[in-house]
Formats: sequence, C-alpha cells, structure tokens
Amino acid sequence: MLAFAHRGGAYHPEIEGLENTLQAFAHAVGLGYSYLETDVHVTSDGVLLAFHDTVLDRVTDRTGAIATSTYAEVQRARINGSDPVPTLAELFDEFPDARFNIDVKAPGAVPALAAFLAEREAWDRVCVGSFSGRRLREFRRLTGGRVVTSASPGEVAAYRLLPSAVARVVTRGRPRVLQVPHRAARITIVTPGLVRRAHRAGVQVHVWTVDDAAEMRVLLERGVDGLMTDRTDVLKDVLHETGRWRA
Repeated sequence: MLAFAHRGGAYHPEIEGLENTLQAFAHAVGLGYSYLETDVHVTSDGVLLAFHDTVLDRVTDRTGAIATSTYAEVQRARINGSDPVPTLAELFDEFPDARFNIDVKAPGAVPALAAFLAEREAWDRVCVGSFSGRRLREFRRLTGGRVVTSASPGEVAAYRLLPSAVARVVTRGRPRVLQVPHRAARITIVTPGLVRRAHRAGVQVHVWTVDDAAEMRVLLERGVDGLMTDRTDVLKDVLHETGRWRA
C-alpha cells in the first residue's frame, strides 16, 4: 500500500496554506511518508518548478504565469507570504530517499523533465503522469520507456471498458499504473472490476485525492495499491488502523 503526500499534504492542519513548499514536504517526510506528489511547470528560462498552478496568483504574494516568468522573478514570490517556490532539483536534493509522483502540467515541462531525469539518472525515482495524452506520449518517447508512467485518460478508459488482456494490447503495455479519482461526476471510476482488470494486467491502481477516512477504508477494501491525500494525518491513521502503514 503506497501512501502519497499530495502537494506535501496540503491540508494537514499544521501546514495548511503551505502546499508544495519544502516545509510541507519535510513535514510529510517527518510523518514517515516516502512518496511525495507534485506537479511541475517550467519558467521561461527553463527552470523546473515543483508547483501546482499555471500562475502564481492563488497561493503566492505575486501574480503572473509561470511559463512567461523568469526564475529570478518567481524566486521573489512567497507562498503564504513566507516560503519560496521550490525547484524540482531542490526537492530531489533535500529528500534523497524519497520517490516522486510527478504530474506534467505544461507542454514545456516535458522536455525539461526528461532532460532533468537523464542528467541525474533518476529514472527509478519517479512515476510521471499527465492529463494530456500528447504530453505523455512525448515524455515516453524522450525517455525511451525508462520511466514508469501512469495512464492517460484514454488508456484509463480502455481499462474501464475492456477486458484486461484487450486493454493491455490497446495501451501497448505502456502505463504501469492507473492514477484516477474515485468518482467523476456521477460515475464511479474505481470499481472492484476496474481494480481486478488492472491487477490481471500487472497494473497498479492509485486514487487521488482522498481526504476522508471512510472513503479511504472503502478503497482499501477494493484492493487499490495507493492513495494520494492532502490529509496526511488522516491517511496515516487509517493505514495504522488497518495494519497497512509502512514508513
């Protein structure tokens, strides 16, 4: 059972307002989390940032799009008025024993991330996903299959609708994991059948973003392999209760 600190545990009461900061990730590691989730964007001068939004406006004291800002400009921003926006390099250096689940949120981040992983030979430290099938295809091409990737929306649909053997053929065995919400609108995505089909194909199922203890227990009973949460305290407690916590 993999426990992911989503944005470092964005809604843990002790660090609320400090999502995706070094302080938040350090807090999660201190709780015993070794799987950290972040999105990545790239500045106009090519620096990879561990940051969720396309713009600085929501969580920092500055405004502007990441893609059109230089790293020097982003460095002046403060999350919650106190913490700088970290680079992906800073996360890798600060937490050398951690594994990272990375969502590529912008086209320019794809080649930058591929080059970053190649420079550090860090292909085994990450799982990379994206809502964009195009960005995933480009990333897989640039990394030559050396990096574990999650399924694109189209690949998820294959596992949702087709027998496992057919889904594996349709997706060419490229996704190693389905990273999906429990529900989308009125549709339940993570059904017992989906989990069974994925497992028959050797594919894991990770669910995001789950902050409610009762919902966590339901998903654990369905046999999911990982949960991403903003409430790192709640997930840790549930995994302790069910004998699944492993720091």
